Amino acid sequence: MDPAPPRPPALSLIALFGKFLRFGCLGFGGPVAQIAMLRQTLVEEEHWIDRARFNRLLAVLQALPGPEAHELCVHFGVLARGRIGGLLAGLGFMLPGFCLMLLVGWLYVTVLQGSVALGGLLLGVQVAILAVILRAVVRIGQHVVEDRLLAVITLAAAGATLFGVAFWIPLLVGGGVYATKARPLAASAIGLVGIAAAVAALMAATPVAPVASTAQPITILALFVAGLKGGLLTFGGAYTAIPYVRADTVGRGWIGDAAFLDGVAFANVIPAPLVIFATFIGFVAGGLVGALAITLGMFLPAFAFSLLFFERLEGIVDAPSLRHALTGVAAAVVGIIVATLLQLGLATGGRIDPLTGGALFGGALVMAWRLKGGWVTPVIVAVGAMLGWALF
Repeated sequence: MDPAPPRPPALSLIALFGKFLRFGCLGFGGPVAQIAMLRQTLVEEEHWIDRARFNRLLAVLQALPGPEAHELCVHFGVLARGRIGGLLAGLGFMLPGFCLMLLVGWLYVTVLQGSVALGGLLLGVQVAILAVILRAVVRIGQHVVEDRLLAVITLAAAGATLFGVAFWIPLLVGGGVYATKARPLAASAIGLVGIAAAVAALMAATPVAPVASTAQPITILALFVAGLKGGLLTFGGAYTAIPYVRADTVGRGWIGDAAFLDGVAFANVIPAPLVIFATFIGFVAGGLVGALAITLGMFLPAFAFSLLFFERLEGIVDAPSLRHALTGVAAAVVGIIVATLLQLGLATGGRIDPLTGGALFGGALVMAWRLKGGWVTPVIVAVGAMLGWALF
């Protein structure tokens, strides 16, 4: 007689919420560590689903935008107790990080921001986190940029972003061009080069500044849309949300690049999906209501895909043309992040001595490159803070 297939245990809604709340409290180390924790507990120990199904589920979620660990929690909640279970599981997983980030944002606004005594410490953190972002971009690129056409898409997207081209143009072009992968590669490349050249010709005469010169009025709707844009375009990990949230907040003069980088750094050292940096940005820009609005936008796609559409996703993602289009979009996103990293680096480098800042950045980059484990990024941030305090 065949053994019974794996299935989630019978849990009350309160017990289900508590289980994923515990996962959220222990979610240090970023998405890799969080996914490993979920796999070990729910697949290896408690047998909610079998390994093959988990791997297939993870592959589907990785092809879509949103933080994979959070989407896994929502999906497991749906398996256990239906849609309401998915909602409670997702809320439980994100709640600890959300509350911690609200506290960090409040402390930052009331104590840290503008403090002369702590300015050097924060500047050291900002330099160190640039190295962490660079290492993350390389990791993402290694998984996404797998052939020459994808490399061309990435470079074209980076160049277009530096010239101020609207973010959706490289995404549409990259996805559209790579969707033609079944055709000869040369024809696709020629088409991409032609489109990129046309865009560059239109934009080269009047490149757009990466940051607005005057602040625009802050609206709750705009903060929600900033989070929603980041949540819908997080292909390949939380760092891919950075350029979109930055464009809609720093670009409107609501927050500076220094505070933005501080938020990314704080998100790396608390137990939470890394996209929780948006909560910090929203709090600094618009207070508690701003934090709630941008967080809702950021996490809404992650809930929606698993709660509403998962039954249809497997068949959709298996379609070759769409799979190629998503890969092309992901390559364009990598290029956009590269351009944003350059802009952040220039903004930060203009406030420090190049030799000292370069040495700190180089040391942090070596640590990010050579050390492994969920503890690495918090250590890099801590070392950056200490050296910033001493040097700046």
